[in-house]
Amino acid sequence: MKCTEEEITALKEKARMIRETIIRMLVEAGSGHTAGALGMADIFTALYFHILKHDPKNPEWEERDRLVLSNGHICPVLYAAMAHAGYFPVEECLTLRKFGSRLQGHPERIRLPGLETTSGPLGEGLSQAAGMALVLRDFVNPSSDDGFTKSKHGRRVYCVMSDGEQEEGNTWEAVMFIGKNKLSNLTAIIDRNNIQIDGTTEKVMPLESLADKYRAFNWHVIEIDGNDIQIFIDAVEKAKSVQDKPTLIVARTIPGKGVTEIENDYRWHGKVPAKEEGEKFIKALYI
Repeated sequence: MKCTEEEITALKEKARMIRETIIRMLVEAGSGHTAGALGMADIFTALYFHILKHDPKNPEWEERDRLVLSNGHICPVLYAAMAHAGYFPVEECLTLRKFGSRLQGHPERIRLPGLETTSGPLGEGLSQAAGMALVLRDFVNPSSDDGFTKSKHGRRVYCVMSDGEQEEGNTWEAVMFIGKNKLSNLTAIIDRNNIQIDGTTEKVMPLESLADKYRAFNWHVIEIDGNDIQIFIDAVEKAKSVQDKPTLIVARTIPGKGVTEIENDYRWHGKVPAKEEGEKFIKALYI
């Protein structure tokens, strides 16, 4: 469903606020991952403020959609989006990576309401999402007359992955399982920013043609500009209309998006700004 111009403007402003929060929390933490978190702010804004069925006041709401973050190192964008959506105070974002904080450097499900999984080792999220999607698709309502009536609530599972973790073998086991079982209630999103900690993905371990690989395993694939909120929302709507296949959205994003000085620079994958740099980066967001 097309957003109005006013709705898109509001979502873009929300994404900018989320980017500012990301920078502030990384500066305060003194460690973490900058480029990927900034690059995915538009997608997480669209998810938490337009797409997902969720309730910040009732994180365990049974009819919610499930969001799995496989590449847990970009969790600053997840935390910032959740905070701005009302799961916890935005000020708590400044506790990122602090001892005892609910906001660990990789998400821990039991620490923070609203997290669906614990993520750290890359390549595991799609398998976790596959299990959720299979259960939600085949959920049996024990209170039905015959005890076998499947749920009609249409709960969906979204799994965010990095492109670098496509180098993990476990990812492809999940790709095959999901394609074989035609889990059309699952939409995977690859952050195709072309960088990883040691350089560009195509230099470290070439991934292309990534879309064709997924299609070979019975996936519907949509390739988009991941920093265009309306285009991403349209892609998710198309995914919902596909009834016999899971969908992969290959979202081409700009790592470090919003701060021109660091955009597309792989060295910012696992680097954070110093205090003075952080203030400069925040100003750049509003130019």
